[in-house]
Amino acid sequence: MSVPQLSDEQRGEEILSVFDTAFGELLAADPAAFRVKFRKMASSAFAFYRGTACLFYHDLARGKAGPDGARTAGGPYLDERTSRVWIHGDLHAENFGTYMDSNGRLVFNVNDFDEAYVGPFTWDVKRFAASIALVGYAKALSDRQITELVTVYASAYRERIHALATGAKSDEVPPFTLDTAEGPLLDALRDARSLTRFSLLESMTEIRDFERRFAPGGGSIELDAATRYKVLAAFDGYLETLPESSLARPDSYRVKDVVGRRGIGIGSAGLPSYNILLEGNSDALENDVVIYIKQAQTPAVSRHVTDRAIRDYFQHEGHRTVISQRALQAHADPWLGWTELDGAGQLVAEVSPYAVDLDWDDIDDPEEIAQVVADLGRATATMHAAADDQSGESLVPFSTERAIDAAIAADEEGFAPLLVDFAHAYGARARGDHQIFVDLFRNGRIPGL
Repeated sequence: MSVPQLSDEQRGEEILSVFDTAFGELLAADPAAFRVKFRKMASSAFAFYRGTACLFYHDLARGKAGPDGARTAGGPYLDERTSRVWIHGDLHAENFGTYMDSNGRLVFNVNDFDEAYVGPFTWDVKRFAASIALVGYAKALSDRQITELVTVYASAYRERIHALATGAKSDEVPPFTLDTAEGPLLDALRDARSLTRFSLLESMTEIRDFERRFAPGGGSIELDAATRYKVLAAFDGYLETLPESSLARPDSYRVKDVVGRRGIGIGSAGLPSYNILLEGNSDALENDVVIYIKQAQTPAVSRHVTDRAIRDYFQHEGHRTVISQRALQAHADPWLGWTELDGAGQLVAEVSPYAVDLDWDDIDDPEEIAQVVADLGRATATMHAAADDQSGESLVPFSTERAIDAAIAADEEGFAPLLVDFAHAYGARARGDHQIFVDLFRNGRIPGL
């Protein structure tokens, strides 16, 4: 089934409508933050794509995201189980990087789980495939080279899912660490290893009266007494959501200071957030820890998944974000938890000294790009496989990797071509939408700005 093609003017109105649904309340509350967000999105088609998961899922749900407008909301490889797995929700080429896991090991994997939810696994791999088309186009790769890259991603994903589904031992599918990673992934891990908690603390804090406190400026906002009291009350609620294994030293959670922050990133514009300085695992000042409390957002996927059992599973968006991340990420951040503030769900996590995102700027050689894309395909499969009946949550009570493996096996030859066709079609759609957005923005046609 195909849908009529819209003129640029009609598509512009559609984009504005989707933006109003997704961003309207936050934009009205903080237009300045959204001007920053939108200027970042205007810089490139990929930056626009990063900031518009809401538009991506709108198009999927309405059949405007596939080749020639073919319907794609359901589609091949989706059945009762594979349509209901934990998914990242905003999987693209830049949502990968390093983190220190709860075992103290540096790992390269998927990051940023703000959009995570339960839905069709193909939505993740399609969103990633389209992002590769945009990266490839920006690097002046040919359509044939982009086809090869998406095929490499699909093949690596398929291979890893099959290995996990057929009982491969953990040492046969190791995580990407300093011992196992190669190329740009290893470079990111080495960069992360060179970072220190002391350097992070030096950039955000100062010593006053023999104690560490947040330094003024740098985007921090001093809180009035009433707000500080509310944030500390929310912090107390957060402590109750931590796993018992995190509560090793009670003094670790002694609060030293609290400041407000203003979210201005592509994904966090307008969301109120706070930083809290904690004692850490010893009395030494260099072991202090900074955590953040950030209002969690409604994930774009959730507007197009109608299963009430999924929606009712979560207390609020903060709870959803944390439960999803714990399901999708093995050995997640031990500081990861949730709370409520002013009636809104909040995500709480560490401001990590060891977070390094994958940097595509210097990855230009097609062979090196292919190596990275293959690794990201394996990482995607490992993420999907982690979140199933073994994750400790009852929402997905079956083996995800076996369900996905069986679905792909039913049409082995069609999986890569499906992603290739989608990548080219939606990559072109996103490039066109980016230009429409830029014209709307620069001509003052986005309401509220």
